[in-house]
Amino acid sequence: MLYDHVSDLKLEVEAYDLKQRERDTSSGFTRATTIVSLHGDGETGRGEDVTYDNDAHDALHASAEDSPVTGEYTLEEFSGQLSEIDLFHGTEPNQSIFRNYRQWAFESAALDIALKQADTNLADHLGRTYDPVRFVVSTRLENPPTGDKVLDWLDRNSELEFKLDPTSEWTTEVIERLAATDAVRTLDLKGQYHGTTVDQPADPELYERIIEGFPEALIEDPELNDETRPLFEGEEARVTWDYPIRGVETVEDLPWEPEWLNIKPSRFGSIQSLFDTIDYCQKHDIRMFGGGQFELDVGREHIHAVASLFYPDAPNDVAPKAYNDPDPSGDLPTSPLAPPETPRGLSWR
Repeated sequence: MLYDHVSDLKLEVEAYDLKQRERDTSSGFTRATTIVSLHGDGETGRGEDVTYDNDAHDALHASAEDSPVTGEYTLEEFSGQLSEIDLFHGTEPNQSIFRNYRQWAFESAALDIALKQADTNLADHLGRTYDPVRFVVSTRLENPPTGDKVLDWLDRNSELEFKLDPTSEWTTEVIERLAATDAVRTLDLKGQYHGTTVDQPADPELYERIIEGFPEALIEDPELNDETRPLFEGEEARVTWDYPIRGVETVEDLPWEPEWLNIKPSRFGSIQSLFDTIDYCQKHDIRMFGGGQFELDVGREHIHAVASLFYPDAPNDVAPKAYNDPDPSGDLPTSPLAPPETPRGLSWR
């Protein structure tokens, strides 16, 4: 089991600090994250809290001294200590999944410093290798949607691949225009999101247009009901799931055994839950690809590292952060991303 290889790693935490990051994004909102840095034995391990609530980041900084994480641990002991701490300090996050995001920031920082204090990296410690990472560009179309945004990207780099978020405004003409590029690999219906700014309610007509218009693409997170479930009969193999996936039990609760899953490390909260789910997928021949959360800093390196170790050739939604800029300029990294020459810890530079 993967987790058995890291659970006994030792770490010493003498101090920690928090730093907030902010950046405008191509999706039209200002992204805030918090970098958690654990210090000890001359090393620093870092993780990134990707909670989608800027006020919650401010509150975390104001309550920084209320999270006692210093001490000497194994990685498993650190995780147990962390589970005893209310990282939201008496307030209820806007979404329950935010607790996992914050836990992941501390746990990934702990794994990072533990590996560094052992003078190793995750690949070597697991007996694996870092392979080049294929990535797709995730974006929403302009409003009203025309497809020009994707065509502009392809004019810039004809080798790009895409993950797109269809909406009910997508017409048959737009779908045909996008399908003709043969560059769309995944379509995220966002039917599993409820109470967020990206909700896309179940739309049988849209679902049918997407299924028929992109016969080879993966289709993510449909909302299944009496009207939409019949549309996916015979198409189950190319349905992938993202938002519900937070551990092995959530995979087992899916409406059918999947052939694809989107693995976003921060959704799992703990290293153990992430590694146990990867083990489960490998045992059951479930293919995986990586997903991102508009990480602004070290969190992006972490999703690259995990993708590089376990699903490097998949259509990974882990494009370098420059692709999320409102107006990307200059030479952008191309797919696949080359692995680091001298990696340390969990980072992947």
